[in-house]
Amino acid sequence: MSETSCSFLIEKEFQDGQVESVSAGLSPSYKDNGALMAFRGIPISELKNHGILQVLTAETNGWQPGVVSAEMLRAQEEWEVVDTIHPDIESGVSSQQPGQFISFNEALEHFQTVDLSSFKKRIQPTIQRTGLAALRHCLFGPPKLHQGLQEERDLVLTIAQCGLDSQNPTHGRVLQTIYKKLTGSKFDCALHGDHWEDLGFQGANPATDLRGTGFLALLHLLYLVMDSKTLLMAQEILRLSHHHIQQFPFCLMSVNITRIAIQALREECLSRECNRRRKVIPVVNSFYAATFLHLARMWRTQHNTILDSGFVLKDLEALAKKKPRRLLKTLDNYLAQLSKGQASLLEAQKCPGSQGPHSKDLTFIGVCDLPSHSFESTGLI
Repeated sequence: MSETSCSFLIEKEFQDGQVESVSAGLSPSYKDNGALMAFRGIPISELKNHGILQVLTAETNGWQPGVVSAEMLRAQEEWEVVDTIHPDIESGVSSQQPGQFISFNEALEHFQTVDLSSFKKRIQPTIQRTGLAALRHCLFGPPKLHQGLQEERDLVLTIAQCGLDSQNPTHGRVLQTIYKKLTGSKFDCALHGDHWEDLGFQGANPATDLRGTGFLALLHLLYLVMDSKTLLMAQEILRLSHHHIQQFPFCLMSVNITRIAIQALREECLSRECNRRRKVIPVVNSFYAATFLHLARMWRTQHNTILDSGFVLKDLEALAKKKPRRLLKTLDNYLAQLSKGQASLLEAQKCPGSQGPHSKDLTFIGVCDLPSHSFESTGLI
């Protein structure tokens, strides 16, 4: 059959409305070409009146697929297997959807609502002083905490007695939030693993580093990363902790700062500021952040290394307890400048050889070149 006859037949059948005879006796190529030629010159608004489109659009709900290839069946089976994968609970991966951070207030509310009576029995709210120490504290020491604030203080100290429970969903969300905020990761991570060492824990399980500070150490880290201003500060301190010479374990150092905050609270060094603000938890949080900031500045400007950590922490604790108001003001000024882009812990440093006549007294030793020491031997914990 010639192309002319094909075209004539198609045109004729379009006129008669008998669609079935269009495809009779034609090869697929003729059918496709003929259909294209038949549609040429027909207004779009008139296409709906022709039989071919009526057939193509009729009874769509009753359409049945053709023969499915073996490859398609195999692909479908593989997809069904992927669709039924569930999180591995035993590995400690959170079942929460990625990106569901937990705020500091939400985590704090968790501890305010659960029964902590067994942990509260262990706390010692204040330091017991005797002899001249008691007399000096009575005459010259800071004022006592107002009675209305003592319950809030006890809650802080009670949280410090609570350990990390990886089976507790709230505890897991706190860890996930800290990790994702510090690293910028959008995905959840295992609650146990070597990735925690990258953030400055001693091992694969963060719970082993919370001695003496309990879950309060993690709440302090959460406070640090969930505020936009202090998050920038935390990220700068984290980068400083990865310095090729002055590196230090970030999270382990943070635990030690929490320990200093606990001691300052128990020794009533923060009572005056707490009484002034009529709050305890915000004051303790700010004191923790201010002390961490002061540590980072000392660490950078004094060119400290991991071997100096014991002496640095001892001096830091003495200063923090003696002048907490000064540290808090320094933090406020730093955060105000940081919001304007005018403050940085990691500003360009001069080379040791160009710092004047005293540069010969500075000795830099890479951590990798130091003899093996545990963090306990350097006074970090």
